[in-house]
Amino acid sequence: MEKIEQYGLVAGRVLIALMFVSSGISKIFAYGMTQGYMDSMGVPGGLLPLVIVTEALGGLFLIVGFQTRITAFLLAGFTILSALLFHNNFADQNEMINFMKNLSISGGLFFVMIHGAGAISLDAKLRRTLAHA
Repeated sequence: MEKIEQYGLVAGRVLIALMFVSSGISKIFAYGMTQGYMDSMGVPGGLLPLVIVTEALGGLFLIVGFQTRITAFLLAGFTILSALLFHNNFADQNEMINFMKNLSISGGLFFVMIHGAGAISLDAKLRRTLAHA
């Protein structure tokens, strides 16, 4: 059971993180369009660099398991805020689904926040290194 838990935690972190990393990178390549969309939704497009860093770096931190609990908490908050700002037109079924998807992702991130990165992570390696210092 221990191996299943170890690899399951890694798989869960990676699967959640891939969405953030790919979304952050895609925003770089569609910068103007994304900035325009943000402005059209009443969110200052000038925040886009912060959004890109949050998604890409946060996703990478989750993948490697660095500062995992903090990262998961921050990404959960970011994802809930994104749902409220960008997917709040419940008359549109796609927007309702995206809203619920964001809440579900946040739920998964709360699990990561509670349980941590697991044994296969930079967090665990740093703990082991500090324990032997």
